[in-house]
Amino acid sequence: MIPQIKKILYATDLSRNSAYAFYYAVDLAQKKGATIVILNAIEPIPAYVKNYITGVEKRDLDSQKEIIDIIQKRLNNFCQKVDAHMGSPCVELVSKVIVRVGHPIEEILSVADEEGCDMIILGNHGKGFLKQTFLGSVSHGVLDRTRKPVFIIPLPPESEVIDWASM
Repeated sequence: MIPQIKKILYATDLSRNSAYAFYYAVDLAQKKGATIVILNAIEPIPAYVKNYITGVEKRDLDSQKEIIDIIQKRLNNFCQKVDAHMGSPCVELVSKVIVRVGHPIEEILSVADEEGCDMIILGNHGKGFLKQTFLGSVSHGVLDRTRKPVFIIPLPPESEVIDWASM
């Protein structure tokens, strides 16, 4: 028996492919009567970097809360623009927008469990063999470590590229 999908975690890094993957999340949520939790995980600044930062740079570092607020507003605005583009009630489908500082794989897995999500949707960058082999990939890391279904959306054809900045 296949479990019902009632809550979808859509994880984004705000790249063009993640914007494209959002349309899949919206379509699936509409078809299944599910809601969407949007997550953006910001890589933490390494501690050793903080030791070298002074003055104005340190003040900018302390404004991380402002950056999180800006990203959260951008995600909310994107959803409203998807409504206009698709003619669908995207805003009604999104139950929560979360922005966290942490390692993306850990944050995705953590939020999926905390929010009780039934499925995870991510965009895949397809950055090439060497980069994936040596650095790993968020999509593969999530896929390897979760027990939930993961829907990985590959790069779209050039004619269907969607950019967060243009939305």
